[in-house]
Amino acid sequence: MLSRRIRVAVVCIAVCHWTVPATAQQTKAPPPAQRVAVTVETIAKGLEHPWGMQFLADGRMLVTERPGRLRIVTKSGVISPPIAGVPRVAAVGQGGLLDVVLDPQFADNNFIYLSYAEPRGIDTNGTSVARARLVLDQAGGRLEDVKVIFQQTPAASGGLHFGSRLVFAPDGKLFITLGERYQRDQAQNMASHFGKIIRINPDGSVPAGNPFVGTGTTKSEIWSFGHRNVQGAAINPATGALWINEHGPRGGDEINIPARGKNYGWPVIGYGIDYSGAVIHEGSKKAGMEQPIYYWVPSIAPSGMAFYTGDAVPAWKGNVFIGALAGQHLARLVLDGERVIGEERLLADLGERIRDVRMGPDGALWLLTDHPNGRVLRVIAK
Repeated sequence: MLSRRIRVAVVCIAVCHWTVPATAQQTKAPPPAQRVAVTVETIAKGLEHPWGMQFLADGRMLVTERPGRLRIVTKSGVISPPIAGVPRVAAVGQGGLLDVVLDPQFADNNFIYLSYAEPRGIDTNGTSVARARLVLDQAGGRLEDVKVIFQQTPAASGGLHFGSRLVFAPDGKLFITLGERYQRDQAQNMASHFGKIIRINPDGSVPAGNPFVGTGTTKSEIWSFGHRNVQGAAINPATGALWINEHGPRGGDEINIPARGKNYGWPVIGYGIDYSGAVIHEGSKKAGMEQPIYYWVPSIAPSGMAFYTGDAVPAWKGNVFIGALAGQHLARLVLDGERVIGEERLLADLGERIRDVRMGPDGALWLLTDHPNGRVLRVIAK
């Protein structure tokens, strides 16, 4: 596929520096853009494993906490009481209340969408998405008209690999990223939602343009497949295409641009090994399976993802930022079309797992740290 050449991230050894993706000859080029000194401000703290955030028009933020709470956080750091009416979640392992996104017509309908690990039966659960009307008041707020519009099937036990980011495309369709629930082969099973990117209408119905509509047992919500655990997703404003990042095992975290009906290879191909050191993949390439545009060895455990479109920091314009959990930094990737031509690792001195990344209306980057005493951070040029 045109311009989809793999680039490998080189291991960082400094707090903030450039690494240039290695070629087959391990050659290096000059930094592709200037570095920017940044300042980091703690806006709020005391959030229990915050997972997703979304800005409202007045600059306040909706923030999810994995145990099952949704809150409003103001620009000055005031945290509201929990918003009432949030669906019950399975707060087990990596599961709980996950992402939040506003409806494209939020100004008119006040709809928000929540992804979460939903309890199913006695000891099973699955990623679900609910739509609700957000009503704000002096007490904090509440959700009304809550409706579950998507349920990942089948259900599974355990607390691993739920995904799950929510992204609206320019055409108003909703993308949902789903992990394979640590059941590798299910990512290639088209009768299962595990390890898939899902595309639905805002009411939960299936768009006629989905690639597998009317194809027997294949789930009609599927947009792409062969994914492991996608915890970062964003629309590239330059192209309107969905970009994702996904966790590999030991090595092989990837950035992909999931195209309609394509297979992204997990677990058949990849660039990592099992946690035990055992070989997982047949190889790194196979006919009919897509290559990532970028991957990391060793893994950084990528999460929230945002393209920078503001004017406050001109050197960041068009860059994509990705939070690293195990890597405990903020990755800045410089792009040339669909190629990553440079990486800068920021905030490694904080020693924090970065769960979500958003560009705020003020042109700053806003982050969530994954911690029992999680923080909302604001990052801007000095």
